[in-house]
Amino acid sequence: MLFRSTADAELLVSEYTGLRAPGSVSARVLDRRDWVDANLVSMRTMLEPLLDRFGRNLARSPIAPVTRRIAAGEVGALLGYMAQRVLGQYDLLVPDDAGDAVYYVGGNILALEKRFAFRPRDFRLWIAIHEVTHRMQFTGVPWMRDHFLGLVHKAFGLVDPDPRTVVRSFTNAIEEVRAGRNPLDEGGIAALFASPEQRGVLGEVQALMSLLEGHGNVVMDDLGARHVAGQERMSRILQQRRAAGGLTGLIHKLLGIEQKMKQYEVGEQFVRGVLAAGGPRALDVVWESPDHLPRSEEIADPTAWLRRVTPAAVASS
Repeated sequence: MLFRSTADAELLVSEYTGLRAPGSVSARVLDRRDWVDANLVSMRTMLEPLLDRFGRNLARSPIAPVTRRIAAGEVGALLGYMAQRVLGQYDLLVPDDAGDAVYYVGGNILALEKRFAFRPRDFRLWIAIHEVTHRMQFTGVPWMRDHFLGLVHKAFGLVDPDPRTVVRSFTNAIEEVRAGRNPLDEGGIAALFASPEQRGVLGEVQALMSLLEGHGNVVMDDLGARHVAGQERMSRILQQRRAAGGLTGLIHKLLGIEQKMKQYEVGEQFVRGVLAAGGPRALDVVWESPDHLPRSEEIADPTAWLRRVTPAAVASS
């Protein structure tokens, strides 16, 4: 049923957003272990520049075994936690020769359907709409994937890969936790290692992630209201347990976006504000160029973004 739901979602999302993704989407139903394995491959792709530098320094360090254990433990704990909660994921880092895939963690979806008596056809279509929206964003907008990955690599390029810095940073993070503070709140792992003057790029990543997640939520809820029975109840229940899933969630954790920006809420408010001020197609201009992406300060001020990218339209409204 998830395969049919994904195909149905493609048609609905394309009509709603005006975006057209090349080729056809494939749906893969995974168990939790398979999902972790798939994301380990994606992580290596995303973190390769950092790992190359880290590996060279680590090979020369007398504390290499300790650092390896710390890093492996952090990654393993993070993926293990997320595997218990993620429902669906569009894998934008899947190798080109492996196709274009949307993943679903079948056991997690079944568990929620049974626990809350969701109708499988409706719940699965609703989840598929959100993941297919992300596919449209990254494949229906020709420049989006390269721009997004460029920002992420730039953010990780700010990290000091010296093993002593890694150990010192994790020690400081533990002290923050003991003091009742979240050490990832101010920029995540990248910010733990980067100096204050190097952190400006994180604002660009945060703004883009807020836009993409907020847009995904708006599409999911608007189409759900029309095509999914019980959508309001599903939305209310998932809001209570919301945690970013898949690779997106991993980036949120690593970069501290989830806590710092509350990207779902901030991004959704931005998209709703744009549509309210500029009309139902007002957001379309954001997909035209990286220069049209909202800046950090504009995420909380959709009218300011509209004035910058479509000044004539705002003036006449």
